Amino acid sequence: MAELSQIERRDRQMAYIVDSTIMDEVRVCHERLHRLNALGRADIAELLEATQAVLGSSPGDAIICPPFHADYGSHTHVGKHFFANYNCTILDVAKVTIGDNVMLAPNVAIYTAGHPIHPDTRNSGYEYGKEVVIGSNVWIGGNCVICPGVTIGSNVVIGAGSVVTKDIPDWCVAAGNPCRVLRPITDDDRRKLFHDEEIDDAAWEDIVQRGLGGEDTEQ
Repeated sequence: MAELSQIERRDRQMAYIVDSTIMDEVRVCHERLHRLNALGRADIAELLEATQAVLGSSPGDAIICPPFHADYGSHTHVGKHFFANYNCTILDVAKVTIGDNVMLAPNVAIYTAGHPIHPDTRNSGYEYGKEVVIGSNVWIGGNCVICPGVTIGSNVVIGAGSVVTKDIPDWCVAAGNPCRVLRPITDDDRRKLFHDEEIDDAAWEDIVQRGLGGEDTEQ
């Protein structure tokens, strides 16, 4: 059996060492990031195009507000209506898969990269990447950190400042360091805006008319 290359080891989520072939991939990403990060938030058409060029796959409507930082970009795959606010970092050594309608607040960091625990092993230069999966209809608050190997379910809110070290199930609000489930999300949350404040009547009427108010909502 032929010896695996460092790229093959990396892509199999094994221990690997960064070599010149890996750095060539990183260099391509950084050239594309340079273009994206030179744009302003109001340059929508250019942002759409530059975001598409950085990511591994996207339906074409993803927007990332610069500055954005990534290792490869090509290892990150997003669904429809993806939005990342300022200063997002995705260390996509391993694959990052993100569903539809996902919003990342400023300073969100998604890390797939890791290093051995023991200092002697860590000093060998070996590292690893473990895949991160985020479902659909997810809002991740500002300054959150998503750690390697984590899966976040669909229809989830992650509170600001959280450090997500373990999987989070569907349909819940989770927060903290380490991040834990606080409560389920239910139909009682449909009209909630901020804490106990409700969405005003005009906005709620618009939501209902668009079919998003729930089956039992009075019109």
